[in-house]
Amino acid sequence: MWESLKHFFWQTRGVWITTPTIAGLVILLRLGGVLQGWEWDLFDVYMKSRPPEPQDDRIAIVGINEDDLHRRNESIINDQVLAELLNKLKAQKPRAIGLDIYRDLPVPPGHQTLMEVFQTTPNLVGIQKVAGEVGWETVAPPPILKEKGQVGANDLIFDGDNRVRRGLISLDTEEGETVYSFSLHLALHYLKKEGIEPQMIAGTDQWQLGKTVFSPLTPNDGGYVRTDAGGYQLLINYRGGDGTFETVSMTDILKNKVPSNWASDRIIIIGKVGESFKDLFFTPYSSGLIGLPEPVAGAEIHANLASQMINGALNGRPLFKTWSDPIEWLWIVFWAGTGATLTWRFRYQHGSKNTSWKRWGGILGVGIILMGSTYVAFLEGWWIPIVPPFLAFLGSTMVITAYIARTAADIRKTFGRYLTDQVVANLLENPAGLSLGGERRKITILTSDLRGFTATSERLSPEEVVKILNFYLGKMADVITHYQGTIDEFMGDGILVLFGAPTFQENDGERAIACAVAMQLAMESVNEQMKQWDLPQLDMGIGINTGEVVVGNIGSEKRTKYGVVGSQVNLTYRVESYTLGGQILISQSTLKEVGSMVVIESEKQVQPKGVKEPISIYEVGGIKGNYNLFLAKKEENFVKLPQPLLFEYSILDGKNVADTKYNGKLVALSENGGMIDYAHDDPQGFISGMTNIKCNLLNSETDQAISDDIYAKVLDKSNNNGGFYIRFTAKPPKVTKQLEKLYESLV
Repeated sequence: MWESLKHFFWQTRGVWITTPTIAGLVILLRLGGVLQGWEWDLFDVYMKSRPPEPQDDRIAIVGINEDDLHRRNESIINDQVLAELLNKLKAQKPRAIGLDIYRDLPVPPGHQTLMEVFQTTPNLVGIQKVAGEVGWETVAPPPILKEKGQVGANDLIFDGDNRVRRGLISLDTEEGETVYSFSLHLALHYLKKEGIEPQMIAGTDQWQLGKTVFSPLTPNDGGYVRTDAGGYQLLINYRGGDGTFETVSMTDILKNKVPSNWASDRIIIIGKVGESFKDLFFTPYSSGLIGLPEPVAGAEIHANLASQMINGALNGRPLFKTWSDPIEWLWIVFWAGTGATLTWRFRYQHGSKNTSWKRWGGILGVGIILMGSTYVAFLEGWWIPIVPPFLAFLGSTMVITAYIARTAADIRKTFGRYLTDQVVANLLENPAGLSLGGERRKITILTSDLRGFTATSERLSPEEVVKILNFYLGKMADVITHYQGTIDEFMGDGILVLFGAPTFQENDGERAIACAVAMQLAMESVNEQMKQWDLPQLDMGIGINTGEVVVGNIGSEKRTKYGVVGSQVNLTYRVESYTLGGQILISQSTLKEVGSMVVIESEKQVQPKGVKEPISIYEVGGIKGNYNLFLAKKEENFVKLPQPLLFEYSILDGKNVADTKYNGKLVALSENGGMIDYAHDDPQGFISGMTNIKCNLLNSETDQAISDDIYAKVLDKSNNNGGFYIRFTAKPPKVTKQLEKLYESLV
């Protein structure tokens, strides 16, 4: 148990170090206020992108604009006009009237008339400015309304970017008097008729209003950092931007252009909405990607805050909630850990051509998940930090990427060239990864070989051979890396690939077969290049086997190779030796691993050397499922020769040619093979299927060989005439042209 834990922590030490380090740095940036502005911007984006809410008909605005004054040929609203406006609204019996216009001093004529309206309107709420700010002085309330307790503070709170995201419920004057906000007064007037009044929750600074509990904003709530949370503040859950509430002009009210019950049972806010009145402010809805910010009238902001309180009390519309600092810190740590862990887990894919796309696609995907989850939470009333966790994810991703690159480079420099990132990771993550020795493990082994390439290379210059091998092996290595195989070694034109070492995956067998099919399909582009170089076509055979082997570091202290040993490796080579060009053969153990996903074309019983009992091998035609790769089916069309060609052949045992030679006749030809009729008085002249042979064409008169060596494999194909079929694996150029010309003349 302890050794397993020790191994786990050693293996993931980069994640354990990176996660708290990056999270701590991001938290420090957040506490320093560096990220606050970005958080405000995203808050505004989320606010504006929410589904539109229906208009709140409980509240309406009587807007005073420049046209209202121009029509009266006045520059300011006098008391007489204001009294007339209030009386007309009173007659319609609204629940509350909010006068968002300062009236601390008389504006004749009609001052006495206005005072009488103030005195006789119990549901009228006036305003005063309580907090003095730079460029703004405090403004006293109308004395009569103040005596009657019908005055609220209309102070607004501006963030550092000059936007209004917070509203006041109450605040204290310099004399220590607590003044309810203008919006709260109006909301309480409306809710009183519903039988709802505020109730303080004992022992807290929270209070209950109908279905909603109100809590004051604290200095570090949401995206704020050490903000001034003086008074009783609330994040404003805006219903929308400018024009959210029904608005009519003062002139329409005075000239009776609205229905006689227009204001009935509603809150009516009277305020200035013209641009010249300097009562316009920026909110989250003001900004846009194009154009200048559009301000909103102060009356609209107060209407939004009053609507928020009323809808919360009656309908349970959510207020904005935030997490405590410790939970936000854990949130940042979580995303730092996510970035580090994902980068560490996908470190094996650096060799793939589309790795860069995957990496940036992953970062984009995580960004979408983060934005999506926080946006859904926002719709439910939660303001959760977005910028700090994303920076933590991005930072940990970059650190782990740099760490992997640096350490992998050091390992390669010190211990030689390992061909895959999996092997490098095995050295980095396992404390014993550099020691000699190995472990027993079940893996899937793939080996490939070019048919007849040795004979072909003897007729080419060394430079041409190297050019062909480099191009061919490069193409195959790209395919193998894509399917996450570990290239154990190149052996001339042969390749040994491991699936399941050093890292086991559940789909090792599936990936091995998919890789094999993709390798055969890639041979088409290889042979296109061979044709351009005027070189012979290449054919490859692939064998796959699954079984237990010993994998690990083999060699000495001076030079170590990561490899595999065991009888299953030898069996894989035996399976591959039975293949023809373009064929894939797998063992029964591999077929058992992949099941019905693989398409089997045929089954053969063979007796490999060193194996006591016959085994079944299977020809693969493709693989289904997510891979969906299939080999093209080619039918051999054998054409009878009008004049048989004399043939001499010997059995090949590995690289050795048997001394016994047999005579026969080439009686039929196909595009890639032929049929041999042997001398029936010599029963040993019949060669069983899957055997490799060396052949020569003979002179019909002298029985002397007239061609260079031809290599072929006997097909496991029955022949009623007593002969046997062969597939050519290597032919001299002269013989190739001769047989092609002969075949074309017959078809």
